[in-house]
Amino acid sequence: MGRYVIRRLLQMIPVFFGATLLIFLMVNVMGDPIAGLCGERRCDPATAARLRKEFGLDMPVWQQYATYMGNVFTGDFGTAFNGQKVTELMGEAFPVTIRLTLVAVVFEIIIGIALGVVTGLRRGRPVDSGVLLFTLVVISVPTFVTGLLLQLLLGYKWDIIDPSVSTDARLDELIVPGLVLASVSLAYVTRLTRTSIAENSRADYVRTAKAKGLPRSRVIRKHLLRNSLIPVVTFIGTDVGALMGGAIVTERIFNIHGVGYQLYQGILRQNTQTVVGFVSILVIVFLVANLLVDLLYAVLDPRIRYA
Repeated sequence: MGRYVIRRLLQMIPVFFGATLLIFLMVNVMGDPIAGLCGERRCDPATAARLRKEFGLDMPVWQQYATYMGNVFTGDFGTAFNGQKVTELMGEAFPVTIRLTLVAVVFEIIIGIALGVVTGLRRGRPVDSGVLLFTLVVISVPTFVTGLLLQLLLGYKWDIIDPSVSTDARLDELIVPGLVLASVSLAYVTRLTRTSIAENSRADYVRTAKAKGLPRSRVIRKHLLRNSLIPVVTFIGTDVGALMGGAIVTERIFNIHGVGYQLYQGILRQNTQTVVGFVSILVIVFLVANLLVDLLYAVLDPRIRYA
């Protein structure tokens, strides 16, 4: 196990550098970031030259990247164009998005797995058909439509929630946004769990457990569910990073100043340091989540061993 973890950690290094380099290059080719700093009018040549030198944009792209990554390893993610440190923006945005993501993941785990187990054990029955139809509708409807609809009904028409989340982003305010963020993933978790449960319920080890006279609840919990959750855990583990990075739409709808909001502002203003800084942290989240998922396999299935 120790060798496997060390090998995976070493594999993360080139992936991290490759992902950050790709994002850095993509942001740099989007346009001239200095053009948006002077308002509607174009910057005069002297001002533009001064700003380029101040933000290090007068250097070649490879040198900008090398300088930036050198600063990152000292904890300096640079300064946004508004003069605020990127680390300060991270300190404000990441706690909010982490809370929102945790709410979304809880919905995925509790509702998604529960519906998947119920439909998997009752495959072909009316409840199975109803849930499949419901999840298909959820997957088909874009997230921004779901978010705006719930905001309109619950926030404006029925006055159950506040239409916009406050700056504190309390946990109770993030329930509806978390449900919107998790809606599509929740539907996939339900369908994935259903398929896995239905397939494994016909496996030999399940029939053997039933033949031994074990209670049905124990067969489902100890034998069927543990083996069926492996693909579900894989999906949820990789989905954590996707939820954090893909929360732009949800955060825009409910006015949540999290990672998605800061990424949107950084892309809009072509602020390289803000975008690359936030994406660098998200890459680390992706890599760590995938490592934890692989290690969790051995917990769910004792037959899995890592050399």
